[in-house]
Amino acid sequence: MAAKQKLAILISGRGSNMLAIAHACASGELNANIVLVLSNTPDAAGLESAAKLGLKTAVVDHKDFASRAEFEQQLNVQLDEVRPNWIALAGFMRILGGAFVTRWSNKLVNIHPSLLPAYPGLNTHARAIEAGDKKAGASVHYVTSELDAGPVIAQHSVPIYPQDTAQILATRVIGIEHALYVKALQQCIATQYS
Repeated sequence: MAAKQKLAILISGRGSNMLAIAHACASGELNANIVLVLSNTPDAAGLESAAKLGLKTAVVDHKDFASRAEFEQQLNVQLDEVRPNWIALAGFMRILGGAFVTRWSNKLVNIHPSLLPAYPGLNTHARAIEAGDKKAGASVHYVTSELDAGPVIAQHSVPIYPQDTAQILATRVIGIEHALYVKALQQCIATQYS
């Protein structure tokens, strides 16, 4: 069996996708070890959850930096310490600059709550409902310098029902995100050894 990959996860909030990935690593479903859970918000609930699992955590508060470049330079310092094979953005609510994305090219993946290329950016569920779409979903994709425009690794869809609100649809989509992200990351790791 191939050596386990080193995975860093960047979060901004509760970290539900991070926890799903952590459980998949612990069970052996995902051939990786989480070497760092990093947040740009000091009070992110996911940091406490990660610490309870014994995972290394760090905070690089974007508010402490005068520019995006300085913030991302400090992200690189933290990441260079653990030298990850992969970096998973799991609810990381900062747009990353071109230099950072280029530095980690083909190692940086993100999950987005729409069927890309539809609805990049925010308010995806409300936009899908307003457009009269019959389905929504989630996409895991490589990160490029263009927002939510990198090559899609995996997608999964859910129906949109007439009575859905953005909140109801968001709950349905998050229900498929966890398994989808694990599957996509395993696909990335497997592809590296094919």
